[in-house]
Amino acid sequence: MALTPRLDQRQSQSLVMTPQLQQAIKLLQLSSFELNEFVEKELETNPMLERAEDHESKDYLEGEETTENTKTKENIENLADINFNSPEATNLNNSFELDADGDSMDSNEPETAPSRELPDPVFNDNITRDQTRNFNEKPLGLEQILSEDISLKQHLTEQVVIDFSNVAERLIASHLIELIDETGYFTENLEGIAANLGCDQFLILSVLKKLQQFDPPGIFARDLQECLTIQLKDLERYDPFMEKLLQNLDLLADKKISKLASICGVDREDLNEMLSELRSLNPKPGLKFENHLSQPVVPDVLVLSKPGGGWLIELNTDTLPKVLVNNEYHSQVFSKAKTKEEKLYISQQFQSANWLVKSLHQRATTTLKVVTEVIKQQDKFFLKGIEFLKPLVLSDIATAIDMHESTISRVTSNKFISTPRGIYELKYFFTTAIQSTDGDTVYSAESIRHKIKTLIDKESAKKILSDDKIVKILKIEGIDIARRTVAKYRESMRIPSSVERRRLKRDPT
Repeated sequence: MALTPRLDQRQSQSLVMTPQLQQAIKLLQLSSFELNEFVEKELETNPMLERAEDHESKDYLEGEETTENTKTKENIENLADINFNSPEATNLNNSFELDADGDSMDSNEPETAPSRELPDPVFNDNITRDQTRNFNEKPLGLEQILSEDISLKQHLTEQVVIDFSNVAERLIASHLIELIDETGYFTENLEGIAANLGCDQFLILSVLKKLQQFDPPGIFARDLQECLTIQLKDLERYDPFMEKLLQNLDLLADKKISKLASICGVDREDLNEMLSELRSLNPKPGLKFENHLSQPVVPDVLVLSKPGGGWLIELNTDTLPKVLVNNEYHSQVFSKAKTKEEKLYISQQFQSANWLVKSLHQRATTTLKVVTEVIKQQDKFFLKGIEFLKPLVLSDIATAIDMHESTISRVTSNKFISTPRGIYELKYFFTTAIQSTDGDTVYSAESIRHKIKTLIDKESAKKILSDDKIVKILKIEGIDIARRTVAKYRESMRIPSSVERRRLKRDPT
């Protein structure tokens, strides 16, 4: 059979993701903290971007807004040169429908994201305007109250200067300090360190043993057993019985108390005292010196009750990065560019800046649209409480506002809203549905969790409710739920079993 050349034409479809489209998707699911970090990096690397505050300060000093500045803002709002309906952007499957459909990047809403009102307002008489409107007041930060603490590594370095006179040992000690983790544990391989430093392994071990005597006790331990051993020796409470106990921590984790007492050679009372001593120790001694202030939850959206009824929903402008494209600077540097490479670089940076501003605008408007629908769906919850939290899934919101389910998932990730009932993560409002016994009523899983917790909180020491009893009570209320489901919900709320609760309430100590 002879081989002959043949020309075939085939048609195929593939997913095309432009860098700009990838950026828009990425920004949508970032938290406000992560978003500001991302924008800060872009401000450092892209000369075409500038802070909106810089423009405002400049305009204030000049007394009026310049013509060029006005043009800049108009260009940012229009961005006519950027098209999200390009062939590259539209050649996507449904999993990225957010970015390809007309609801995404081609929105004509203003960049400042105005407040949206729900169509059927309902007023909550129990909540006053004064209780809900004052979101802009900034409380005193801990930074203004607390004195500056030193870090763990600083604390250890100060001790090295005092306890190590030998220069070589001091250098090794300083190197080992840089290798410990935030909890104070040392998990690096001594052989590898000795090879890198070009010294004897026994010298490294000798320095490590000295470092283990530093404050706080338990520092530079290589595992939990060694950490607890160091602390017990420091307290002069390390004896053969404690040694056996520490050698069998796995039995303690498995709650094999009787076997543990037999191995240690002590009775149950002595073992309880030994365990009490262990509980007083710090398994992560390094954390007490880490002075990182915990980041407070900053809401992305503010929900206020309106006099006369309804809800006022607006973006928290304090969390939104305020950046502009500096068109004036772009014109100046582009006109002075001499080579093709220079002009290409300037054009790329300018386009990247435009895309970033457009993506930030899209993120804001999409977030506002999703939150508005969530508030509308969960209106009774905000008026009456958690018992009225209705079952809600991502597809419900997606269908209502004509967006893809994946878009809703990205928007609700790492986002928080401030409401008259408190600050909630957006994911909180999405729960599974549980059918009632009559088949007419549907309960959310979160509301049932609340009912279970309420029942357990009201129980007395003489009448502890078992999971089976809770099932019977809920069935009387019309909620058909299995015992294992009650146990799962109870455990998710970290509520002990009925046996443990009975023991704790009879003997709180």
